[in-house]
Amino acid sequence: MDIQTMGRQDVRTLIEQVIAGMRNLEVTIQEDTAESIISMDVWDWSQGVGLFSLYLYYKETGNKEILDYLTSWFNRHIERGLPEKNVNTMCPLLTLSYLYEETGDTGYLHICEEWASYAAVKMPRTPEFGITHTAVDSPNEGELWDDTLYMTVLFLARMGDLLNERAYVDESVRQFLVHLKYLTDTSTGLFYHGWTFKENHNFAGARWGRGNAWYTAGLVDYLDIVSVEGGVRNFLLSSLERQVGKLAELQAPSGMWHTLLDDPTSYEETSATAGFAYGILKAVRKGYLDEGYRKTGMRALQAVIARIDEGGAVQGVSYGTRMGRTLDFYKEIPQCPMPYGQSMALLMLAESLHHVRGNQNN
Repeated sequence: MDIQTMGRQDVRTLIEQVIAGMRNLEVTIQEDTAESIISMDVWDWSQGVGLFSLYLYYKETGNKEILDYLTSWFNRHIERGLPEKNVNTMCPLLTLSYLYEETGDTGYLHICEEWASYAAVKMPRTPEFGITHTAVDSPNEGELWDDTLYMTVLFLARMGDLLNERAYVDESVRQFLVHLKYLTDTSTGLFYHGWTFKENHNFAGARWGRGNAWYTAGLVDYLDIVSVEGGVRNFLLSSLERQVGKLAELQAPSGMWHTLLDDPTSYEETSATAGFAYGILKAVRKGYLDEGYRKTGMRALQAVIARIDEGGAVQGVSYGTRMGRTLDFYKEIPQCPMPYGQSMALLMLAESLHHVRGNQNN
């Protein structure tokens, strides 16, 4: 499909295919996790990103079938019993907080309150009070990862807004600032995957694609969730502008970005590209970025559409990626359809409804 000739109904048809692909994901590789991060029937970060994109599309369309799917998913997992609290298992709570407002189910609210309190008060911290990227398979003591902003900090900000709890909002601001302090590559404006306070370095120094996309896509949603004013808002947006300026330079002729953004020998990766397309196009529409970046976003949009197969599965997505200590580690991550690949494509396509065939100002 050529985005230049697509109308809104064409995009909606493609969105429905991607949603179907998300629900029908199959495990096609040997996973290295205790529970699958491919199957949608698990409570973890990968599925949480997918759930949030489904919720945002539900708000865009009012499609009650999607709302029913979401409530059924959460009810099933709540009945089973929720997993241990960590950065990654926090991710589905962002969607649950919105489902509380949709349904009025106070049980949803009580769960969100409990988990938000844990994130704000009890979750392990690094020096300078950054949230340690704890995961089910490792405490990652003293480590900051850019993934944390999307997986936990968006939820914390959301609960600050929902509960009118300014301390939670302030804590979300601090997390953005401390992560940017230690993860920004000052020579490019891109972000490193992580920082260790134990060894005082950025691990492999990887300017990892999807890690950068968590900021590009996450910031535009963060600013929808909470009101951040003055110097902090300007700082966050100037960080976005510098990052996107460099991304525009590094975009491949295909419209994609490489999994290591500045290494053209690494493979082109679809989830990062979709996340960048979503964040860039939404930022242009919101007035956060110059109109000139729309072309960059639209090229990426076209490239991702070409990687959606007939069953709605988004191909060329790198599997869940731990912190790497060599650059080759990132280049060797296998690729297969993943919930967050579907999610980023869904967010991108929903945003594209504002940019296709005469809808640029909608």
